[in-house]
Amino acid sequence: MTSNTTTAAPAAGPGPDGKAVPADPTTGGHVLASGADQVPAGGSLMSTLPGRYYTDAAIFAREQKAIFESMWFCAVRSSDLATPGAFRTVQVGRESVLIVRGRDGQLRSFLNICRHRGARLCTEPAGEVRRNLQCPYHAWTYGLDGRLVAAPNLVTMPDVDRVERGLVPVHLKEWLGYAWVCLAHEPPSFEDEVLDAAVERLGDLAAIEAYKVEELEVGRRISYDVQANWKLIIENFMECYHCATIHPELTGVLPEFADGFAAQYYVGHGAEFADDVQGFTIDGSAGFDKLPGIAEDQDRRYYAITVKPTVFINLVPDHVIVHRMFPVSESRTIVECDWLYAKGVVGSDRDVAHSVELFHRVNEQDFEACERTQPAMSSRAYVDGGVLVPAEHHIGAFHNWLRGRVHDVVVPKRAS
Repeated sequence: MTSNTTTAAPAAGPGPDGKAVPADPTTGGHVLASGADQVPAGGSLMSTLPGRYYTDAAIFAREQKAIFESMWFCAVRSSDLATPGAFRTVQVGRESVLIVRGRDGQLRSFLNICRHRGARLCTEPAGEVRRNLQCPYHAWTYGLDGRLVAAPNLVTMPDVDRVERGLVPVHLKEWLGYAWVCLAHEPPSFEDEVLDAAVERLGDLAAIEAYKVEELEVGRRISYDVQANWKLIIENFMECYHCATIHPELTGVLPEFADGFAAQYYVGHGAEFADDVQGFTIDGSAGFDKLPGIAEDQDRRYYAITVKPTVFINLVPDHVIVHRMFPVSESRTIVECDWLYAKGVVGSDRDVAHSVELFHRVNEQDFEACERTQPAMSSRAYVDGGVLVPAEHHIGAFHNWLRGRVHDVVVPKRAS
């Protein structure tokens, strides 16, 4: 797929078209840190993470604690919880998180655990309650605001503080029409961790706000059960060295991807549609009217944003595609993909199949490649990892970020 590398960097040398290609675009040309056990690969090649980072359950457990349970995690589409009492449960790291629409119209999030004896409160992934949430074990009952409202013999225990014994709240913010949750006691800045990913990629927030993603409606949702480590999926999305090999439909629409250099090397750059392509569809045929807020220089272009740790945002003139990853284990990841369209498209007799099929096919091609790679991560041939070619060097910044998050010691040097 495409990269979220975003800073204009000094040139490292000529690309396939003779133009300068930036060195380490995510770091403005600075040397990337590589791990102490990343073996220097030599020449133009940079070492990857060792294979154990994709197979070791202990490393995955550290990622759950230091990444998924500490950062802002994109959980649900807000419109999925349209009415008071509607709820969804989402696995975030090791915790089951409950998100519910209150009677005041607000979304709230809680740990999905009864405060009595720890039973799971809501056992279904989605549903709707009339007024309260009741534990199926001992019938402790909570309001939609999380407050304890009833329990057997509770009136005989006047010392019980119903707020203190209410559900454990989880931080929640809404952006782009999605509910983002954070399990940390002191959550990191949403602006620094989430919004800045769009700023670094597009130049400013106004560029993504022009798409009015929060007003779009889900035209199609597909869930993919990928038998691969979540980092393999991230790495795949961050580069286009593979695009000419496995994405004939995508490179037919976005021909610059066939050169192997993802178009996202520079702030604000979007991959331009081929001259004979009318829309971002499986056969290049016309899609729908462009979204009303986007600028002329955003028309006929594709932009991709990675919001760490688990979100991909894809912007095209007439719709938006959002991937949300839910890492299940060191070798399994659920990816939920939404295709979002203007209200006039969804609910009408207009067929979204041609635009859905393009990225659905890209998804299947990418996930098949990731699943083909996962078994090799435990091979003796990959004990010390593989290598990144210059078009993939920015993935080294992701590796360094990850190792920093899980507190693995790194040595700031490039493999040479």
